[in-house]
Amino acid sequence: MEGLLLDIVVILAKILVIFGITMFIAGWTTWAERKIIGHMQIRLGVMRTGFHGLLQPLADGLKLLFKESVLPNGCDRLTYELAPVMSIVPAIMAIAIIPFSDQVFSIFGLDISPHIAGGLNIGILYLFAWSSLSPYGMVFAGWSSNNKYSLLGALRAAALVISYEIPFGFSIIGVLMLVGSLNLVDIVNAQIGGAWFIFKQPLAALIFFISIVAETNRSPFDLSEAESELVAGFCTEYAGMRYSMFFLGEYISMFVISAMFTIFFLGGWHGPVLPPILWFLIKTYIIVMFYMWLRATLPRIRYDQMMSFCWKVLLPLSILNIFLTAVFSALFG
Repeated sequence: MEGLLLDIVVILAKILVIFGITMFIAGWTTWAERKIIGHMQIRLGVMRTGFHGLLQPLADGLKLLFKESVLPNGCDRLTYELAPVMSIVPAIMAIAIIPFSDQVFSIFGLDISPHIAGGLNIGILYLFAWSSLSPYGMVFAGWSSNNKYSLLGALRAAALVISYEIPFGFSIIGVLMLVGSLNLVDIVNAQIGGAWFIFKQPLAALIFFISIVAETNRSPFDLSEAESELVAGFCTEYAGMRYSMFFLGEYISMFVISAMFTIFFLGGWHGPVLPPILWFLIKTYIIVMFYMWLRATLPRIRYDQMMSFCWKVLLPLSILNIFLTAVFSALFG
Protein backbone atom coordinates (compact mmCIF):
# COMPACT_ATOMS: atom_id res chain seq x y z
CA MET A 1 0.00 0.00 0.00
CA GLU A 2 2.79 2.41 0.90
CA GLY A 3 4.54 1.62 -2.39
CA LEU A 4 1.35 2.40 -4.33
CA LEU A 5 0.90 5.73 -2.54
CA LEU A 6 4.53 6.60 -3.21
CA ASP A 7 4.10 5.85 -6.91
CA ILE A 8 0.99 8.06 -7.03
CA VAL A 9 2.82 10.91 -5.30
CA VAL A 10 5.74 10.64 -7.75
CA ILE A 11 3.39 10.67 -10.76
CA LEU A 12 1.45 13.67 -9.40
CA ALA A 13 4.73 15.48 -8.75
CA LYS A 14 5.81 14.82 -12.34
CA ILE A 15 2.48 16.11 -13.64
CA LEU A 16 2.78 19.32 -11.60
CA VAL A 17 6.38 19.85 -12.73
CA ILE A 18 5.48 19.26 -16.38
CA PHE A 19 2.50 21.63 -16.11
CA GLY A 20 4.62 24.34 -14.46
CA ILE A 21 7.45 23.98 -17.00
CA THR A 22 4.91 23.98 -19.84
CA MET A 23 3.33 27.24 -18.69
CA PHE A 24 6.77 28.80 -18.24
CA ILE A 25 7.84 27.72 -21.73
CA ALA A 26 4.65 29.03 -23.33
CA GLY A 27 4.73 32.38 -21.52
CA TRP A 28 8.35 33.26 -22.15
CA THR A 29 8.33 31.94 -25.71
CA THR A 30 5.90 34.77 -26.48
CA TRP A 31 8.47 37.20 -25.05
CA ALA A 32 11.28 35.58 -27.05
CA GLU A 33 9.28 35.81 -30.26
CA ARG A 34 8.53 39.50 -29.79
CA LYS A 35 12.19 40.25 -29.05
CA ILE A 36 13.60 38.12 -31.88
CA ILE A 37 11.19 39.49 -34.49
CA GLY A 38 11.83 43.00 -33.17
CA HIS A 39 15.58 42.68 -33.63
CA MET A 40 15.11 41.11 -37.07
CA GLN A 41 13.08 44.17 -38.05
CA ILE A 42 15.56 46.60 -36.41
CA ARG A 43 13.31 47.29 -33.41
CA LEU A 44 13.80 46.73 -29.69
CA GLY A 45 10.65 44.72 -29.09
CA VAL A 46 9.09 44.73 -25.61
CA MET A 47 11.11 46.85 -23.17
CA ARG A 48 8.85 48.42 -20.53
CA THR A 49 8.00 45.63 -18.05
CA GLY A 50 11.15 44.36 -16.36
CA PHE A 51 14.66 44.21 -17.79
CA HIS A 52 14.23 44.18 -21.58
CA GLY A 53 10.58 43.28 -21.06
CA LEU A 54 11.27 39.98 -19.25
CA LEU A 55 8.20 40.42 -17.03
CA GLN A 56 5.88 41.14 -19.96
CA PRO A 57 4.38 37.60 -19.98
CA LEU A 58 3.33 38.07 -16.33
CA ALA A 59 1.77 41.44 -17.13
CA ASP A 60 -0.08 39.98 -20.11
CA GLY A 61 -1.32 37.06 -18.00
CA LEU A 62 -2.66 39.33 -15.26
CA LYS A 63 -4.33 41.59 -17.82
CA LEU A 64 -6.08 38.69 -19.54
CA LEU A 65 -7.04 37.12 -16.20
CA PHE A 66 -9.03 40.21 -15.17
CA LYS A 67 -10.32 41.09 -18.61
CA GLU A 68 -14.06 40.70 -19.15
CA SER A 69 -15.02 37.73 -21.33
CA VAL A 70 -18.41 38.14 -23.00
CA LEU A 71 -20.41 35.32 -24.58
CA PRO A 72 -21.60 36.14 -28.12
CA ASN A 73 -25.32 35.96 -28.87
CA GLY A 74 -26.49 32.66 -30.26
CA CYS A 75 -23.30 30.74 -29.46
CA ASP A 76 -23.30 27.08 -28.53
CA ARG A 77 -22.29 27.50 -24.88
CA LEU A 78 -20.84 24.03 -24.23
CA THR A 79 -18.74 23.87 -27.40
CA TYR A 80 -17.72 27.52 -27.01
CA GLU A 81 -16.36 26.83 -23.52
CA LEU A 82 -14.76 23.52 -24.55
CA ALA A 83 -12.82 24.93 -27.55
CA PRO A 84 -9.99 26.65 -25.59
CA VAL A 85 -9.54 23.50 -23.48
CA MET A 86 -9.28 21.41 -26.65
CA SER A 87 -6.49 23.70 -27.83
CA ILE A 88 -4.27 23.46 -24.76
CA VAL A 89 -4.86 19.98 -23.25
CA PRO A 90 -3.56 17.89 -26.21
CA ALA A 91 -0.32 19.90 -26.28
CA ILE A 92 0.25 19.37 -22.54
CA MET A 93 -0.57 15.65 -22.82
CA ALA A 94 1.96 15.24 -25.62
CA ILE A 95 4.78 16.73 -23.51
CA ALA A 96 4.40 13.90 -20.97
CA ILE A 97 5.88 11.33 -23.32
CA ILE A 98 8.79 13.33 -24.75
CA PRO A 99 12.14 11.89 -23.57
CA PHE A 100 14.25 14.96 -22.71
CA SER A 101 17.21 12.90 -21.53
CA ASP A 102 18.38 9.39 -20.68
CA GLN A 103 19.64 10.48 -17.27
CA VAL A 104 17.68 9.44 -14.18
CA PHE A 105 17.54 12.05 -11.42
CA SER A 106 17.64 11.06 -7.77
CA ILE A 107 15.50 13.23 -5.48
CA PHE A 108 15.07 12.29 -1.79
CA GLY A 109 16.28 8.80 -2.61
CA LEU A 110 13.77 8.34 -5.43
CA ASP A 111 14.93 7.65 -8.99
CA ILE A 112 12.91 9.90 -11.30
CA SER A 113 13.01 9.76 -15.10
CA PRO A 114 12.84 13.13 -16.94
CA HIS A 115 9.68 11.94 -18.71
CA ILE A 116 6.58 10.06 -17.65
CA ALA A 117 6.33 7.50 -20.45
CA GLY A 118 9.04 8.26 -23.00
CA GLY A 119 9.88 4.57 -23.26
CA LEU A 120 6.38 3.66 -24.42
CA ASN A 121 6.63 1.22 -27.32
CA ILE A 122 3.95 3.09 -29.26
CA GLY A 123 5.32 6.51 -28.39
CA ILE A 124 4.97 7.89 -31.92
CA LEU A 125 1.32 6.85 -32.15
CA TYR A 126 0.67 8.56 -28.82
CA LEU A 127 2.35 11.79 -30.00
CA PHE A 128 0.54 11.80 -33.33
CA ALA A 129 -2.80 11.11 -31.68
CA TRP A 130 -2.58 14.07 -29.33
CA SER A 131 -0.97 16.47 -31.81
CA SER A 132 -3.73 15.78 -34.32
CA LEU A 133 -6.41 16.66 -31.74
CA SER A 134 -5.24 20.22 -31.01
CA PRO A 135 -6.67 21.80 -34.22
CA TYR A 136 -10.13 20.65 -33.17
CA GLY A 137 -10.11 23.51 -30.69
CA MET A 138 -10.04 25.93 -33.63
CA VAL A 139 -12.82 24.02 -35.36
CA PHE A 140 -15.01 24.03 -32.23
CA ALA A 141 -14.32 27.73 -31.63
CA GLY A 142 -15.25 28.78 -35.16
CA TRP A 143 -18.39 26.66 -35.34
CA SER A 144 -19.75 27.61 -31.90
CA SER A 145 -19.14 31.38 -32.10
CA ASN A 146 -22.11 32.15 -34.39
CA ASN A 147 -19.85 34.33 -36.51
CA LYS A 148 -19.29 33.91 -40.25
CA TYR A 149 -15.63 34.98 -40.08
CA SER A 150 -15.02 32.48 -37.29
CA LEU A 151 -16.78 29.73 -39.24
CA LEU A 152 -14.60 30.38 -42.29
CA GLY A 153 -11.51 30.19 -40.07
CA ALA A 154 -12.75 26.87 -38.65
CA LEU A 155 -13.31 25.45 -42.14
CA ARG A 156 -9.81 26.47 -43.15
CA ALA A 157 -8.41 24.84 -40.00
CA ALA A 158 -10.25 21.60 -40.78
CA ALA A 159 -8.97 21.56 -44.37
CA LEU A 160 -5.43 22.28 -43.18
CA VAL A 161 -5.53 19.41 -40.67
CA ILE A 162 -6.88 16.92 -43.22
CA SER A 163 -4.27 17.97 -45.80
CA TYR A 164 -1.03 18.36 -43.87
CA GLU A 165 -1.55 15.41 -41.51
CA ILE A 166 -0.84 13.07 -44.44
CA PRO A 167 2.68 14.26 -45.44
CA PHE A 168 3.33 14.89 -41.73
CA GLY A 169 2.80 11.19 -41.01
CA PHE A 170 4.40 9.89 -44.20
CA SER A 171 7.62 11.83 -43.56
CA ILE A 172 8.28 9.74 -40.43
CA ILE A 173 7.92 6.36 -42.16
CA GLY A 174 11.46 6.54 -43.60
CA VAL A 175 12.87 7.04 -40.09
CA LEU A 176 10.82 4.13 -38.76
CA MET A 177 12.08 1.91 -41.57
CA LEU A 178 15.67 2.69 -40.57
CA VAL A 179 15.09 2.20 -36.83
CA GLY A 180 12.54 -0.60 -36.82
CA SER A 181 10.80 0.67 -33.69
CA LEU A 182 8.05 3.10 -32.61
CA ASN A 183 9.82 3.75 -29.32
CA LEU A 184 11.08 7.34 -29.10
CA VAL A 185 14.10 6.35 -26.98
CA ASP A 186 15.09 3.75 -29.59
CA ILE A 187 14.86 6.40 -32.32
CA VAL A 188 17.16 8.73 -30.38
CA ASN A 189 19.65 5.98 -29.57
CA ALA A 190 19.79 4.99 -33.26
CA GLN A 191 21.43 8.39 -33.88
CA ILE A 192 24.33 8.01 -31.42
CA GLY A 193 27.66 9.30 -32.68
CA GLY A 194 26.34 12.10 -34.87
CA ALA A 195 24.49 9.78 -37.28
CA TRP A 196 21.49 12.12 -37.24
CA PHE A 197 18.60 11.27 -39.50
CA ILE A 198 18.54 14.80 -40.91
CA PHE A 199 21.59 13.67 -42.94
CA LYS A 200 20.14 10.27 -43.84
CA GLN A 201 16.61 11.57 -44.45
CA PRO A 202 17.01 15.22 -45.58
CA LEU A 203 13.88 15.17 -47.75
CA ALA A 204 11.80 13.72 -44.91
CA ALA A 205 13.17 16.36 -42.52
CA LEU A 206 12.19 19.16 -44.93
CA ILE A 207 8.68 17.75 -45.45
CA PHE A 208 8.27 17.23 -41.70
CA PHE A 209 9.30 20.80 -40.89
CA ILE A 210 6.97 22.37 -43.46
CA SER A 211 4.12 20.17 -42.25
CA ILE A 212 4.64 21.04 -38.58
CA VAL A 213 4.59 24.76 -39.38
CA ALA A 214 1.21 24.24 -41.05
CA GLU A 215 -0.02 21.93 -38.27
CA THR A 216 0.66 24.55 -35.60
CA ASN A 217 -1.13 27.26 -37.60
CA ARG A 218 1.95 29.46 -37.89
CA SER A 219 3.00 31.90 -40.61
CA PRO A 220 2.92 31.58 -43.55
CA PHE A 221 0.14 28.98 -43.00
CA ASP A 222 -1.92 30.92 -40.41
CA LEU A 223 -4.97 31.09 -42.67
CA SER A 224 -7.45 30.05 -39.97
CA GLU A 225 -7.01 33.45 -38.28
CA ALA A 226 -5.76 35.62 -41.18
CA GLU A 227 -6.49 39.06 -39.69
CA SER A 228 -6.43 40.78 -43.08
CA GLU A 229 -9.21 38.50 -44.37
CA LEU A 230 -11.17 37.13 -41.41
CA VAL A 231 -10.75 39.80 -38.66
CA ALA A 232 -9.17 37.18 -36.36
CA GLY A 233 -10.76 34.04 -37.74
CA PHE A 234 -11.70 31.28 -35.33
CA CYS A 235 -10.94 33.34 -32.19
CA THR A 236 -12.77 36.57 -33.21
CA GLU A 237 -15.41 36.13 -30.49
CA TYR A 238 -13.00 35.19 -27.69
CA ALA A 239 -11.47 37.45 -25.04
CA GLY A 240 -9.73 37.25 -21.68
CA MET A 241 -8.40 33.91 -20.48
CA ARG A 242 -10.39 31.99 -23.10
CA TYR A 243 -8.49 33.92 -25.78
CA SER A 244 -5.13 33.39 -24.08
CA MET A 245 -5.64 29.61 -23.87
CA PHE A 246 -5.62 29.38 -27.67
CA PHE A 247 -2.24 31.03 -27.86
CA LEU A 248 -0.82 29.14 -24.92
CA GLY A 249 -1.84 25.99 -26.79
CA GLU A 250 -0.16 27.29 -29.96
CA TYR A 251 3.14 28.03 -28.24
CA ILE A 252 3.12 24.75 -26.30
CA SER A 253 2.45 22.93 -29.60
CA MET A 254 5.40 24.77 -31.13
CA PHE A 255 7.65 23.40 -28.40
CA VAL A 256 6.21 19.86 -28.63
CA ILE A 257 6.51 19.69 -32.41
CA SER A 258 10.04 21.13 -32.31
CA ALA A 259 10.94 18.50 -29.71
CA MET A 260 9.56 15.83 -32.06
CA PHE A 261 11.80 17.17 -34.84
CA THR A 262 14.75 16.99 -32.44
CA ILE A 263 13.93 13.37 -31.58
CA PHE A 264 13.38 12.22 -35.16
CA PHE A 265 16.12 14.11 -37.00
CA LEU A 266 18.62 15.83 -34.64
CA GLY A 267 19.73 13.01 -32.36
CA GLY A 268 17.62 13.96 -29.35
CA TRP A 269 19.69 14.59 -26.23
CA HIS A 270 23.00 13.27 -27.65
CA GLY A 271 25.90 15.71 -27.81
CA PRO A 272 29.38 16.33 -26.38
CA VAL A 273 30.37 18.00 -23.07
CA LEU A 274 27.02 19.53 -22.11
CA PRO A 275 24.37 17.67 -20.07
CA PRO A 276 21.94 15.68 -22.24
CA ILE A 277 18.85 17.66 -21.26
CA LEU A 278 20.63 20.91 -22.17
CA TRP A 279 21.50 19.54 -25.61
CA PHE A 280 17.87 18.57 -26.11
CA LEU A 281 16.61 22.04 -25.21
CA ILE A 282 19.22 23.78 -27.40
CA LYS A 283 18.24 21.74 -30.46
CA THR A 284 14.53 22.20 -29.75
CA TYR A 285 14.80 25.97 -29.40
CA ILE A 286 16.79 26.23 -32.63
CA ILE A 287 13.71 24.82 -34.38
CA VAL A 288 11.45 27.19 -32.40
CA MET A 289 13.62 30.07 -33.59
CA PHE A 290 13.05 28.97 -37.20
CA TYR A 291 9.30 29.33 -36.54
CA MET A 292 9.90 32.93 -35.49
CA TRP A 293 12.24 33.57 -38.40
CA LEU A 294 9.55 32.45 -40.85
CA ARG A 295 6.98 34.72 -39.23
CA ALA A 296 9.33 37.70 -39.51
CA THR A 297 10.19 37.14 -43.17
CA LEU A 298 7.51 35.31 -45.17
CA PRO A 299 4.10 36.71 -46.14
CA ARG A 300 0.94 34.65 -45.68
CA ILE A 301 0.24 32.43 -48.69
CA ARG A 302 -3.15 32.17 -50.38
CA TYR A 303 -5.55 29.41 -49.40
CA ASP A 304 -5.43 27.74 -52.83
CA GLN A 305 -1.61 27.87 -52.78
CA MET A 306 -1.56 26.18 -49.38
CA MET A 307 -3.79 23.31 -50.54
CA SER A 308 -2.01 22.87 -53.88
CA PHE A 309 1.40 22.81 -52.22
CA CYS A 310 0.32 20.03 -49.88
CA TRP A 311 -1.42 17.74 -52.34
CA LYS A 312 0.72 18.37 -55.44
CA VAL A 313 4.18 18.79 -53.88
CA LEU A 314 4.53 17.51 -50.30
CA LEU A 315 2.43 14.36 -50.64
CA PRO A 316 4.21 13.02 -53.78
CA LEU A 317 7.61 13.88 -52.27
CA SER A 318 6.78 12.05 -49.02
CA ILE A 319 5.76 8.93 -50.97
CA LEU A 320 8.94 9.22 -53.07
CA ASN A 321 11.00 9.38 -49.87
CA ILE A 322 9.43 6.15 -48.59
CA PHE A 323 10.19 4.43 -51.92
CA LEU A 324 13.81 5.65 -51.97
CA THR A 325 14.35 4.60 -48.35
CA ALA A 326 13.04 1.11 -49.09
CA VAL A 327 15.27 0.80 -52.17
CA PHE A 328 18.44 1.98 -50.40
CA SER A 329 17.68 -0.18 -47.35
CA ALA A 330 17.29 -3.24 -49.57
CA LEU A 331 20.46 -2.52 -51.55
CA PHE A 332 22.80 -1.29 -48.82
CA GLY A 333 21.22 -2.60 -45.60
